[in-house]
Amino acid sequence: MIETWRWYGPELDRIPLSEIAQTGASGIVNALHEIPYGEVWPRPAIAARKRMIEDAGFVWSVVESLPIHERIKRADGDLSTLFANYRQSMANLAAEGVTTICYNFMPVLDWTRTDLAAPVARGGTCLRFEAYRMAAFEVHMLGREAAREDYPQEVLERAAIWFQAASEADRDSLLHAIMSGLPGAFDRYDIAGLRAQLSLYDGIGREELRANYRRFLQEVIPAAEDLGIRMCVHPDDPPRNILGLPRIVSSEEDIAWILGAVDSPANGLTLCTGSLGANPANDLPRIADRFAERIHFAHLRNVRKDPDGSFDEAAHLDGDTDMVAVIRALLDEEARRRATGRADHAIPFRPDHGHELGPDIGRGTFPGYPLVGRLRGLAELRGVMRALAHPVHHG
Repeated sequence: MIETWRWYGPELDRIPLSEIAQTGASGIVNALHEIPYGEVWPRPAIAARKRMIEDAGFVWSVVESLPIHERIKRADGDLSTLFANYRQSMANLAAEGVTTICYNFMPVLDWTRTDLAAPVARGGTCLRFEAYRMAAFEVHMLGREAAREDYPQEVLERAAIWFQAASEADRDSLLHAIMSGLPGAFDRYDIAGLRAQLSLYDGIGREELRANYRRFLQEVIPAAEDLGIRMCVHPDDPPRNILGLPRIVSSEEDIAWILGAVDSPANGLTLCTGSLGANPANDLPRIADRFAERIHFAHLRNVRKDPDGSFDEAAHLDGDTDMVAVIRALLDEEARRRATGRADHAIPFRPDHGHELGPDIGRGTFPGYPLVGRLRGLAELRGVMRALAHPVHHG
């Protein structure tokens, strides 16, 4: 497998490529986050970023993400220009030899956490989703009464207690954590702004969002086939409805629907063990094995779940997901591809997220993306891969 590292670019990321080089990763996962959604990524800008990455000794392995404009997710108005711009960005990336594109179809937020610095045993911090704090945000801060149907009674009771005791700073901190799931360098909403964004999805349920997603796939996958690009959808994070918004990339059944909606090798999956792992119904080794042929990229991380729907981001080998079994499925798929003569048999992966440890505490890196915690994860994952690939000698 190809070891990669997510980097947010020279203007946004506090970790320079010179430090990333010390991790041993060979590939960079990057995007032009400075370009507003819906605009074309110019080929000269792509070429300049690729040159920067290669001059530092890396390959630009995966684009994460080429974002989908919210109007496409809502099927809002004439989308011809937005689809044309997306295809042109794909063509410009392919012209520069960047041919794996990770993206998501989550409405409004890319991911949702309630705590960006939850304490970890023996020191350090992690990202956490706390069900009662999310319920407090939805019911008491946003005033979304329908959210009461989304949580167990005991969670709602804890939410009310927390909200009554919370200071203005506590509530601001919760809003900041939730807004950190907005990607790139753009919009962060206050309560009124978030309500306005959510209102744009009124009347859009699961089936409507699925129809809009199918249209997106029909618009872009033929272009991907022509360009030699592999698109790979990232699962919902967390894999459940949030803020009254439907989530449609959350389960094994969802993935099967997506890959069948436009049945093409270019229509693939980013296997994110952390996102999918937060759903107790998801069997990650089974999902990895079932969809192995269409996995074009992997995010490897772990979560530890609580019965009420809360979860911590655990160390990479320490959570509820059997990471060794998942990696074995991916290595088996690589062997199958190699046996068919595929030159691109290797699957790029990255150590997804990581605990904030030691010198990274207070450094101001992106939530979930410190240097030391991810390096620890990469080292652990690398060890598993080496062990599984090592021939067993009996004697």
